[in-house]
Amino acid sequence: MAAPWPRFCGFLRITPTGVAPSETPAGKLRITAETPQAYRELARELAGEEDRIIPMNPPSAVSKSRFAPALLAPVVAAMLAAAALPAAAADSPWTVRFRALHIDTANQSDAIPSLAVPQDAIEVSSKWAPDIDIEYAFNDHFSTELLLTIPQKHDVTVKQSALGGPVGIGSFKHLPPTLTFKYRPLGNAKFSPYIGAGVNYTRIWDVRLAVPTVGSLRLNQDSVGVALQAGADYALNDHWHASFDVKYVKIDSDIKLGATKVSNAGVDPVLIGIGAGYRF
Repeated sequence: MAAPWPRFCGFLRITPTGVAPSETPAGKLRITAETPQAYRELARELAGEEDRIIPMNPPSAVSKSRFAPALLAPVVAAMLAAAALPAAAADSPWTVRFRALHIDTANQSDAIPSLAVPQDAIEVSSKWAPDIDIEYAFNDHFSTELLLTIPQKHDVTVKQSALGGPVGIGSFKHLPPTLTFKYRPLGNAKFSPYIGAGVNYTRIWDVRLAVPTVGSLRLNQDSVGVALQAGADYALNDHWHASFDVKYVKIDSDIKLGATKVSNAGVDPVLIGIGAGYRF
């Protein structure tokens, strides 16, 4: 029985312009084959020229002849793209945060003399709510953030009036998406504080407000106002971070009895959020 062929091996070195032969294994692309014929066929596929790869066992000097980089361009491009994938992921501009949000209302309102309601006596309930926001980073220092939540229901109480007090007069629902532009003085540091400013749009509906013995009350359907923001993120790893955020949002509405405006209520909540974020 004939002795089997030894394994033939050689090394290819990736260069900026293609693949060149090399006689040392460090950092090189190794090719092996069971027979000289199989070795040469593999070498032709990789380098494009059979005579520039010489079977060797152990490796020895190889020809310095010219090679055909065009045939290896797809291979080199694929390797470079694969190497770049982790960096691209780390540099993604998109972040999503999930927070528990406390809506702390200001409860500012005009007096209603005809009903003996003093100034700031109309109270809109504060509450906790879930919060999700999406942030897009233009660079390490500037970004934009969209705050979203689910529709919120608030109870309304008149603390003092001709009917005594406090008196619950009903509830309403609202949805307050807020868009801000943020600045991070420390960029993407482990501890990254920020400030921001933007605009809030609040949609108000399902108004169920009424003063006993007087009649139903109406609110505006929309409110547009300024939003101010400050907070900080603390990186836990390459993707996750802890998040603390405070926003002031201007929300107000006229209060009408029939077609007559009887007061204006400034809800103007401070939104305090704590949670976590994930950067893609």
